[in-house]
Amino acid sequence: MARWLFFGISMAIAGISCSTMGLVDLKLAASQSEAWKSSVLATIGGANVKVMRMDGSPYPDESHEYPEGLLVVDGHLNLTIGPDTITIRAGEIFIVPIGVAHAVAPGSTGTLVIFDAEARS
Repeated sequence: MARWLFFGISMAIAGISCSTMGLVDLKLAASQSEAWKSSVLATIGGANVKVMRMDGSPYPDESHEYPEGLLVVDGHLNLTIGPDTITIRAGEIFIVPIGVAHAVAPGSTGTLVIFDAEARS
């Protein structure tokens, strides 16, 4: 099992698309990156699977030309959309539609997995 974990982490750090089987420890992968800086774990069917660490600090407003799925693995995400703040808890996913501005309110902590179709360079 350690071999598969290392394989998955190595791929995440290198930014390589995953075309083979591999086990990834999401919490470990998130802990090895800067807060609010996502790492692409794999690209599956044209969609990126990213992981990031949330450290309690806010993140500024952003919008995208693609939908974005925000899956909280552990902890919680305080997502601000317009005047509303929505708390997404561990085991929940929030789908942000194309072009919808969203920000992270203070207090969000834990591990976040992001699914998107952002073009990779």
